[in-house]
Amino acid sequence: MLEFDWTAAPPPAEAITLIIGLPRPQTARDVLRDATTLGSAALHFVRTEKAPASYAQSSLWSSGEWRRHVIQGAEQAACTLLPEVSHGHSLAAAIETLPAGGVRWALDNYESPQQLGQCAATGTQAVTLAIGAERGWSAGERALLRAHEFKFAHLGVRVLRTETAVVAALAIIRTRAGLM
Repeated sequence: MLEFDWTAAPPPAEAITLIIGLPRPQTARDVLRDATTLGSAALHFVRTEKAPASYAQSSLWSSGEWRRHVIQGAEQAACTLLPEVSHGHSLAAAIETLPAGGVRWALDNYESPQQLGQCAATGTQAVTLAIGAERGWSAGERALLRAHEFKFAHLGVRVLRTETAVVAALAIIRTRAGLM
């Protein structure tokens, strides 16, 4: 007979939520894996004005394949916690599900007054990070984000691929919070 006795509870999930404009399925696979490895508590892939609607109909989502990539990320991190994952909702619907409080950042190369790395440290505050689709946020989406207290920041003058922006931004946030 096999018995198992927990010696310690698993660490709590990092208080980092991502809202990501639905990217191409291959990019979404990378984001699912890498954001899980870096400790995101929730990943919300949202429909945006500039992303093709067909991305939401990918077999990645309809077959449940996305879960395999989340598990791979958790395995890489030697972690038993899986993030909450949602997909196909509107940006407005995803924002409405966010808990009150915390720090809210939206990455944007066009209307950002500051670099994410120069922003105030977050400490133990919950952080929500919104990253646009591959062609960025529309003017209406920027207005919606501002109306919900998102501050805009950028990752420098270079335009990064979505999966690269996710990893870079998470590394910055985790460093500023003292988690790296």
